[in-house]
Amino acid sequence: MTYFRIIFLYLFAVIISLTGPEKSFAGYDYIDINSPFLRKIPIAVPLFKVKAESVSGSDRQMSGRAADMLSGMLDFTGYFKMLDRESFLEDTFKAETAVQNIDFHNWTAVGAELLVTGEVQIRGNVFEIELRLFDTIKSNQLIGKKYTTGVNDLRDVMRRFSGEIVYYLTGNRGVFDSRIAFVSNGTGNKEIYICEFDGINTRPFTRNKAITLFPAWSSDGKWIAFTSYVKGKPDLYISNVNDGSTSVVSNKGINITPAWVPGKFELAATLSYSGDQDIYLVTGSGKVIKKLTNERGSDVSPSWSPDGKKMAFVSSRTGTPQIYVLDIDSGNAERLTFNGRYNTQPSWSPKGDKIAYAGMNGGRHNIYVIGFDGKDPVQLTRNGGDNESPSWSPDGSLIAFSSTREGPSRIYVMTAYGTDQRRLLAISGEQTSPKWSP
Repeated sequence: MTYFRIIFLYLFAVIISLTGPEKSFAGYDYIDINSPFLRKIPIAVPLFKVKAESVSGSDRQMSGRAADMLSGMLDFTGYFKMLDRESFLEDTFKAETAVQNIDFHNWTAVGAELLVTGEVQIRGNVFEIELRLFDTIKSNQLIGKKYTTGVNDLRDVMRRFSGEIVYYLTGNRGVFDSRIAFVSNGTGNKEIYICEFDGINTRPFTRNKAITLFPAWSSDGKWIAFTSYVKGKPDLYISNVNDGSTSVVSNKGINITPAWVPGKFELAATLSYSGDQDIYLVTGSGKVIKKLTNERGSDVSPSWSPDGKKMAFVSSRTGTPQIYVLDIDSGNAERLTFNGRYNTQPSWSPKGDKIAYAGMNGGRHNIYVIGFDGKDPVQLTRNGGDNESPSWSPDGSLIAFSSTREGPSRIYVMTAYGTDQRRLLAISGEQTSPKWSP
């Protein structure tokens, strides 16, 4: 980067901070989720105040539950440094939370640059909560929202307000409304499960009592395609998430590794009814439209670019599994990966600029990210078992993957740059093949 370009970017940042667009706070640039050197913003989320004549133990418990829930969701993003409540100088459970009543010096003194306050009122089964986000450095309110809902819907409110915070600071809605599908053998059979973005509320999606693999979300989040051996052979199933209605692709041979075309009720999948393992385009009802690949060797694991004009896939046409990119209009395919002899499981980023994949080096699989042009591959995982099946979050800020770093395979999440690697959930059996929903 030239000296003049550095100066230009600096001046641009200063102009943005002075003009105060919706996406900036505290005199800083807004959180740049494209930066590998993102600085976590210190944020305080104290207990929420309960508005009542007398406060019971259950009220205080509810306040703590709500604040903990919000803290956990914000922490999950990787954007924030969550401050310890033991260090706080104010008891917000009792204090007034309007901007004119907050002593911001008490919050900057403990390192907080952002502050979330809340006031809760419970009337029977009706839950009223008012939430605010403050810039403690400028001593002003950034967001204020009031919600009325059922007591059992508290998590939905926290998800919505977390989304408001992330949108204000980044211009991006975040991951709070997304889900993750994955394969687990906790019942003794490989079945597909679904959980919320942070691993909460895990539930089985299939109960086939057979090997079930390769979950794939449609771009509207209403359908999941997968492969199952429920009839004794690998057939392709296309199931509605809400009502369970299902279409089946049961051609001769294998029917595996589905991937939905962005914005269409169509998907690519590997079929072998003509003899070779090639990738075909199939309707959402299971009708074959056309063959997309037609070279010797096996072609599997398609992954579409966001605009649907290109498709990454794995092919053994040169001897060992490597990732290729197919231009749909021309039909030309070019090899993407050249480092290493075994590269599989491509996952195209939502922004279209990168492809994550699993590569084997030194006898272990690890997650890599490479530019869609094949330049600058970067290794994200290392020294921790086998790491496979990367899947991007819908906003491109996180990657889910499976890892054996603790022994059995589990689902993990990390930032798009490989930082903040942590396990998503802990349930019985082994978990593999995560797929993030839209």
